[in-house]
Amino acid sequence: MEIIKAPELKVEKQSDGLTIALAQIAPVWLDRAATLEKIINATKLAAKEGANLVCFGEALLPGYPFWVERTGGAVFNDANQKKFYAHYLEQGVVIERGDLAPLCQCAKQQKIAIYLGIMERAPDRGGHTLYASLVYIDDSGNIKSVHRKLQPTYEERLVWGAGDGHGLRAHALGAFTLGGLNCWENWLPLARAALYGAGVDLHVSVWPGGVHNTDSIARFIALEGRSFVVAVSGLMRVEDIPESSPLREAMLASNPPSILANGGSCLMGPDGHWIIAPVADKEALLLAKIDHAKLRQERHMLDVAGHYSRPDVLSLNVDRKRIATVYFKD
Repeated sequence: MEIIKAPELKVEKQSDGLTIALAQIAPVWLDRAATLEKIINATKLAAKEGANLVCFGEALLPGYPFWVERTGGAVFNDANQKKFYAHYLEQGVVIERGDLAPLCQCAKQQKIAIYLGIMERAPDRGGHTLYASLVYIDDSGNIKSVHRKLQPTYEERLVWGAGDGHGLRAHALGAFTLGGLNCWENWLPLARAALYGAGVDLHVSVWPGGVHNTDSIARFIALEGRSFVVAVSGLMRVEDIPESSPLREAMLASNPPSILANGGSCLMGPDGHWIIAPVADKEALLLAKIDHAKLRQERHMLDVAGHYSRPDVLSLNVDRKRIATVYFKD
């Protein structure tokens, strides 16, 4: 994997500095075990390079449902689509089963925090629906939040359930306060406002892959929130579809391009200037040190949850209950 580093940054106060890594990797598509191994290896590499935080793309574990738009995914009661979904479900991540335990152990050993996009198979919703979830693991190896995507986008609605506000959380890491959103929910003004109100100043946006997604929204969020913005994507190539996958034949039959998702991971500063411009078409580990002092300087100009807000006129209520269909009382 290529390592790309931002220009060396001198931080006046050591406590203001944070080194972050964006791991733009491809899954071993819909193979949970093999993909988790790749994620762990990338995490170890990031830690070796001195990163305090490593971020991965949306639904990377075990992979984004690229088959839906390429195989007539909207055909009702179709035998192939049911077969494909069953395989996807089988490879889903069950947190309660310990599927992320090896990664949590890695985070603890390497003393590095992790943001990772997973396909969560949720026992608390019956165990047969998948959610695009963004998981934060702290540098002690503890899972601190699991944010289920509020609203799947377009064809995603055929295979993903709608999430809730339970995971709209902020996490302290060094001088920074972290929070994250999945893919197009980064365009939701109120979801962003919830994170601003929680104090987020390092915004992590995760994507399945595509410069067309990351290029504009990273700058928009940075300037709106006067925050550092991570936009980290997966990569998906035809070669990443395992020979053993039951979906391989159907995917190849649609004559897909050699690259289905071209990455586009990037890092934007709170002044709207690139720290790392979008990187496309290759697996890479992007590394940069950021300085909290720069953020504080930009908040002098605009602080949407602070001195530039009018809570007496405009306010937001956020329900962070984990939504369930059944509540048992024993």
